[in-house]
Amino acid sequence: MHPVKLGLLASSLALSAGLAQAGEIAVIVKTTSSNFWQNVNRGAEAAIAAQSEHTFTFDGPATESAVADQVNLVENAINRGVSGIVLAPSDPEALAPAVKRAYEAAIPVVIIDSKLADSAEGTYQSFLSTDNCAAGEQVAQRMIEKAGTEGKIAIMSYVAGVGSEIGRVGCFSDYIKANSSLEIVGPLYSQSQMANALNQTTDLLAANPDLVGIFGANEPTAVGMGRAIVQAGKAGQLVALGFDGNEDLQQFVRDGVLDATAVQGSFAMGEKGIETVISILNDDPVESFVNTGVVLVDKSNIDTDTAQNVLY
Repeated sequence: MHPVKLGLLASSLALSAGLAQAGEIAVIVKTTSSNFWQNVNRGAEAAIAAQSEHTFTFDGPATESAVADQVNLVENAINRGVSGIVLAPSDPEALAPAVKRAYEAAIPVVIIDSKLADSAEGTYQSFLSTDNCAAGEQVAQRMIEKAGTEGKIAIMSYVAGVGSEIGRVGCFSDYIKANSSLEIVGPLYSQSQMANALNQTTDLLAANPDLVGIFGANEPTAVGMGRAIVQAGKAGQLVALGFDGNEDLQQFVRDGVLDATAVQGSFAMGEKGIETVISILNDDPVESFVNTGVVLVDKSNIDTDTAQNVLY
């Protein structure tokens, strides 16, 4: 955190206390046309329902690639004098100037899901996201619990060197190595293409009939992996763990193809995003980073509210 800059922001907020203490909080996501972001909306609704001073609006462009549209939504929120902004930036560089403008207008900004550019450091007050390292360790714990500490497991990854992949897959591997004698095959990289993951997993299963476990580290990779397991007639014969929670992955959990899938806390991003803005407006201290966590969804909990709030 930057105490000096935050102090300036607090002073500006104090000067416009009437405007800042109650009013609209604008939640602006990467796109409104996805169940993941609708879950963020539901979380924001829950936080707003728990208090009476503030209202919120939920908006986003038609697609995640419409970056200029998202910049315009932030600019519009600043122009109409909102009390605070919760933003999931679709481009770390392109959104940085708009967030700086909000800061200069004494409008607190909480970033969710994806980081802003390093150059924007100090212009927003908190970052809420999945701690991918912690998530990778959680999946590794499940692997050891279900597959045991000996034998061979495989990692089906997505894009080498991406920030989320380094944390998620790196910490999964490190935890496995530190806490078991499991041998790791891979990681293989699907480039986030379901068809690649299907072909890679098919070849891997044929070459390693003795695998006791396999981890598909993001949605398209885990879907391709699951389909390959089904086609090879291996469902239920090895511990398969996925990541993310679309309908395909939910069905794999229900059918026993996947033992579990780790689903990011989209509901928590919306709920805690709103709560963090309100804390800033009330001059309460906030954390510079908040881990919104993952929910390990399996057959035993898939129909609970906890799981249904994150599945999409």
